[in-house]
Amino acid sequence: MTLTGVNVTNKNYTHWQSIDWQKANRIVKNLRRRIFKATREKRWKTLRNLQRLLMKSYSNILLAVRRCTQINQGKRTPGVDGLVVLNPTGRGILVDSLTKFIPWKPLPAKRVYIPKSNGKKRPLGIPTLIDRCLQAIVKNSLEPCWEAQFEGISYGFRPGRSAHDALEKIFCGLRPNGRKKWVVDADIQGCFDNISHEFLMDKIGNFPARKLIQKWLKAGYVEKGAFHTTEAGTPQGGIVSPLLANIALHGMEDALGIKYDKRGQIIGNRIVVRYADDFVCLCETFEDAQLAQEQLKLWLGQRGLQLSESKTRIVHITEGFDFLGFNIRHYRDSNSKSGYKLLTKPSKKAIKEIRDKLRHLWLKYKSNSVKELISVLNPIIRGWANYHRKGVARKIFESLDQWMHKRARRYAKRKHPNKNDTWRKQKYFGRFNLERKDNWVFGDHSSGIHLLKFSWFNIERHVLIPGKSSPDDPNPEIQKWFISKRKRDSRNQKKSWQKIAKNQQFVCPVCKESLFNTEELHVHHVIPKSKGGKDSYQNLQLVHLMCHQRIHYGKP
Repeated sequence: MTLTGVNVTNKNYTHWQSIDWQKANRIVKNLRRRIFKATREKRWKTLRNLQRLLMKSYSNILLAVRRCTQINQGKRTPGVDGLVVLNPTGRGILVDSLTKFIPWKPLPAKRVYIPKSNGKKRPLGIPTLIDRCLQAIVKNSLEPCWEAQFEGISYGFRPGRSAHDALEKIFCGLRPNGRKKWVVDADIQGCFDNISHEFLMDKIGNFPARKLIQKWLKAGYVEKGAFHTTEAGTPQGGIVSPLLANIALHGMEDALGIKYDKRGQIIGNRIVVRYADDFVCLCETFEDAQLAQEQLKLWLGQRGLQLSESKTRIVHITEGFDFLGFNIRHYRDSNSKSGYKLLTKPSKKAIKEIRDKLRHLWLKYKSNSVKELISVLNPIIRGWANYHRKGVARKIFESLDQWMHKRARRYAKRKHPNKNDTWRKQKYFGRFNLERKDNWVFGDHSSGIHLLKFSWFNIERHVLIPGKSSPDDPNPEIQKWFISKRKRDSRNQKKSWQKIAKNQQFVCPVCKESLFNTEELHVHHVIPKSKGGKDSYQNLQLVHLMCHQRIHYGKP
């Protein structure tokens, strides 16, 4: 098969360190917004022309290579051809190769397995680097079209949306003064492995690169040297796979008869909230919940899918259910008019998992220095606390802090078994965080590095994304909302970084993109320390990793 959808004007040579990323981002962003607008206005001919234009765009190819070779976690993982690109020269050559008219047949994915929380293993299909880049190119063209069509209750693997949005939507739908008390807590069995190719291709329609997508679906996979065909499903691990899964599952609201009034309020007895292949349906009666479950079975069957019998159940909200790491339940409350209050707490499963993970690290690094131990523990604490502080987690945070304190004292005793408690306290504990009156913070006195506490992360309610809003929507009001979202995202960073980000209006000074677009962040000294620069806020900037590398390569 030839790549007619990704051919561009030939260029002599791409010098990776000299690329104007601000311009590349601007071109791709503008084309995505034009595709979004054309879809909303149902200008189908214009839409197809814009999609072809974006797939041929040199800027789109640059961003695809950057994503696959620098940003994505799997950048060092090769496919069946063993190819990885980890240096600027190689990236430039890869860009130039993709801009030429080269016959290309997708290669099979490499099958690997990663452990799941239930002890089982999840199969991943790792495409080759060329296929990953092509998928990133195609996704940028296909995604904004579907962003203009997707339901507002879909939150998984979509730009500008998160698990917290799904949880907040459920919170709004299950308020104690409401009538929805029954929940269909559902999970699709092997969603990515069983999606019907025929149904998916029919949904995609006459997208310019539909034949290439079909080839990816039929490319098969290699496991232990043996080739296996794929007659259904889209491999987990592919860049375009989450988008294809969302396309296949689009229309769940229509299947359940959910409609909206002119104000955007739901009309009817049901609410559905979906995050990738996990979803819940909120109903008013048990009988209606049973009916909704049967309707969903028929609807999923058209897509080659079925509900997981072991994970799908109908529960009353007073029993509670787990969703995305939280437990959602009505508790009795005599002070409330309804007699109940709705709380979202970290689930018991999530608490057990974080304890097991931290315990493993305490034991693994028991012989290492304090600085090495803390450098490993702090990112885990910060990530888990930032995620779960959107719920009612204060008591759980305090409980985890007490548990961590015992582990710290055990570490100190193992290091110095012949010293007394007073000596060990003076060596390993102190008031490292000057903003808090706490003399029992675990850390290293010589460097000031100290262990974070879960209770230092303030509990705050998540701000729900409005309706069908998308970053691709050119509407000024929608764009204003996403700018305000940048400020809220900064709260997940450490205090010093929050101050620097605020000084920069939460934008990277090099590429002019949002600081919090999942790229790794670095602190840059405007005046280098070698030339007398200081560690003051006026002399510090937060930049993306690749932008930092470019600064030091030459003038940005």
